[in-house]
Amino acid sequence: MSEPTEANGTAGAAEAAEPARSSGDGAGGRRVRVVLVDDHRMFRTGVQAEIGRTDETGVEVVGEAADVDQAVTVITATRPEVVLLDVHLPGGGGVEVLRRCAPLMADAEQPVRFLALSVSDAAEDVIGVIRGGARGYVTKTITGADLVDSVFRVQEGDAVFSPRLAGFVLDAFASTDAPPVDEDLDRLTQREREVLRLIARGYAYKEIAKQLFISVKTVESHVSAVLRKLQLSNRHELTRWATARRLV
Repeated sequence: MSEPTEANGTAGAAEAAEPARSSGDGAGGRRVRVVLVDDHRMFRTGVQAEIGRTDETGVEVVGEAADVDQAVTVITATRPEVVLLDVHLPGGGGVEVLRRCAPLMADAEQPVRFLALSVSDAAEDVIGVIRGGARGYVTKTITGADLVDSVFRVQEGDAVFSPRLAGFVLDAFASTDAPPVDEDLDRLTQREREVLRLIARGYAYKEIAKQLFISVKTVESHVSAVLRKLQLSNRHELTRWATARRLV
């Protein structure tokens, strides 16, 4: 199995400049080339260990990236069949990666397909990346076996969603009305929204830190920023605010 490429400059991209499609036995004769895009190295390492055993799973991880610019560089150089894409990334998020990779998605001969893989299950995140061109959206609670199956389904052109997320997409595309703009929510950064939802669901600071791969101190800073921006006093008010907007 080839070593993953992570763009930290141009060396990795140059080495992968020949985007030939792989063929091989893999699992049941199937093979798919995948790029992992996530800003947490530990998470990428875990996914690589879980699904990147090519002889067993048929999944060959050919590249990794931690932000938007790296992602576009690696994806363009390696031309994978499927990209596992986090929604919240430095440099503009998963939607920006999709926007800049639109020509690759539209390639009739060798389309690059995207499957969002995120801790967030918020409707606006799901709808945003699907409108951007992703073929599916699964959360990070997915098992390794199900993730491998999802990758192959996306490679084949199917749409794949974690069970409760499909309803968001159906509702969004069934309506011709644009969703209302929530100016209060728009004041929050993507990371602050993640922390907000987990707080509202009753997670302790340590649990949030572990889930988002950040420190407890950083969680505390995000909570303080959220309370200040929304003009709330405590996590009880924050929970009621989030519940009223169906963010929980």
